[in-house]
Amino acid sequence: MPDEQIQLAAIDLGSNSFHMVVAVQAQNEIRMQEGLSEKVQLGAGLDGANRITEEAQQRALDCLGRFAQRIRGIPVGSVRVVGTNTLRVARNARQFIARAEQVLGHDIEVVAGREEARLIYLGVSHTLPDNGGRRLVVDIGGGSTELIIGERFESVETESLHMGCVSYSQRYFANGEIAEKAFNKAITAARREVLLIEATYRKLGWQQAVGASGTIKAIAQVCEENGWSDGAVTLDGLQKIRKRLVRSGDVSRIDLKGLREDRAAIFPSGVAILTGIFEQLGIERMEFSSGALREGVLYDLVGRFAHEDVRERSIVAMMKRHRVDPAQAQRVHDTAMDLHGQLAKSWQLGSDILTDTLHWAAQLHEVGFAVSHAQFHKHGAYLLTHSDLSGFSKQEQELVALLVRSHRRKIPLPMFEERAVEERVPLLRLALLLRIAALLHHGRYDTALPDIRAKAGDVSLTLQFPEGWLDEHPLTRADIEQEQEFFRVAGYELNVS
Repeated sequence: MPDEQIQLAAIDLGSNSFHMVVAVQAQNEIRMQEGLSEKVQLGAGLDGANRITEEAQQRALDCLGRFAQRIRGIPVGSVRVVGTNTLRVARNARQFIARAEQVLGHDIEVVAGREEARLIYLGVSHTLPDNGGRRLVVDIGGGSTELIIGERFESVETESLHMGCVSYSQRYFANGEIAEKAFNKAITAARREVLLIEATYRKLGWQQAVGASGTIKAIAQVCEENGWSDGAVTLDGLQKIRKRLVRSGDVSRIDLKGLREDRAAIFPSGVAILTGIFEQLGIERMEFSSGALREGVLYDLVGRFAHEDVRERSIVAMMKRHRVDPAQAQRVHDTAMDLHGQLAKSWQLGSDILTDTLHWAAQLHEVGFAVSHAQFHKHGAYLLTHSDLSGFSKQEQELVALLVRSHRRKIPLPMFEERAVEERVPLLRLALLLRIAALLHHGRYDTALPDIRAKAGDVSLTLQFPEGWLDEHPLTRADIEQEQEFFRVAGYELNVS
């Protein structure tokens, strides 16, 4: 009997282009079926107030409508959609994402720069032979450039720099003009960005430099078709391209064999950025890999199916880094998940993202102790919001941070009001469960809790304790009486029996 085939898809909402790859997983192997790419130029659609214009949004939605037709029938959970730099910086990103999710029928995650870098490396490493040694991987996007050093399938150092071919085109090659002075300024700006990471990267070292993304692919093709290299990008080839671009004077007059017309507008800025990277890091030669962010997203998705979720490693690493008490974290986690198991159906908390959010928040609810015992729930929320957590999207980190912020003292109801309407009630209910779990383990005792039964109404929670147990634990009874007032302010009733 042949192994079952699982169809998967990954979509990368880049600042310049949107990419999609559809694949099947069978017999422990991923086979690519189809790749689609459209130049949407979402980054170029940012106005002076850093908002995505309606025209750019419509281009994006039209593209996603075509993508949606291709992935129709692939179940939720087997499609992963990630947004990058433009959706990280746009002030109206949340509104656009809501529209885009309606078109696609799947959630969109916005990933932080270093998480984007990790996923890029994962995609590259799965499309190149494993020759041993370290690789430097460079991916020039529309709004950011990622540089990663890794070995085999694991990234060692990741960085996302604030330079991209769309943003540099607007800054240094406005209206399509290519002037030598502006070209030199663009290269210098790129070198200054790379200078921030140069010492660390040179110390780690690498045996092979690899480029990903359409920009580096276009440069490699131009080098090869003009006889300046054998398919790789070389410093000599970049210098020859630079001379030809400056000589042309304008993107409309570029005459380079191998350069597609639709890439001409952002080609000079891409060449300037890559030249700056080559010069600052002393690179002489860079191979090209067809693997990039979308392939990395796909392999990361498959890893989650196989219970090799990098997010779990990130949680453990953060607990160790901030010296979270693992025994207390486990106590609170186990009680919170037990309550969740009892109430998931009646309170509609059974979705994967809600279950995972409580699972992570319970383990990290005391992470703020690393800053101060006073207001540690607020410090913990800050750390979770602003830390680089491999595998996590920005939205996932925000949800975990919200639960940690809400697990003690006054419940920050305005923060729940800021969430989408459909998220407010389930997130508040998760917070209430985490509060009860933390309260029951206030004494930090190793002694196991008794069997506690939980029942929930629409706006009520009833905890049933063994007869006489609360009388034997007057401090817990006092904590519950105080908690009843916090519940009341949040619009819920907490009862004990």
